[in-house]
Amino acid sequence: MTGTTTLVHVATALAGLVALGVVALGVHGWRAPRTAAGFGIPGTTTDDPAVRAWLRVKAVRDVGSGLLLLVVLAAGSPGLLGACLLVAAAIPAGDAVVVVRSGGPRRTAWGVHGSTAAVMAAAAVPLHAA
Repeated sequence: MTGTTTLVHVATALAGLVALGVVALGVHGWRAPRTAAGFGIPGTTTDDPAVRAWLRVKAVRDVGSGLLLLVVLAAGSPGLLGACLLVAAAIPAGDAVVVVRSGGPRRTAWGVHGSTAAVMAAAAVPLHAA
């Protein structure tokens, strides 16, 4: 196995783990939105039914995004998976910006959302080039 082939396999596995993780977070957020209190935006009380509704909107987005990546992983080419993963990295990157602009903790913004976007982008490069 060449180094490039190994890198593509590792990136594919990483893409699958990210997709499964996003689906799991979404399912968990749908079932128990109060547990999402630490997602980074200050002043959001999960005791408020409107906030819980928005958290469920986010949960549905997460499930759909993760499932889409799993479908591309199963049925698409590595190049298509890389392109989709790179585009999907805009979601956690955008989440990081929202948390920072809302006055949330930078550690959460960049440590959770930003690092997720970086891992997704890093896995996308060798896949897209394959």
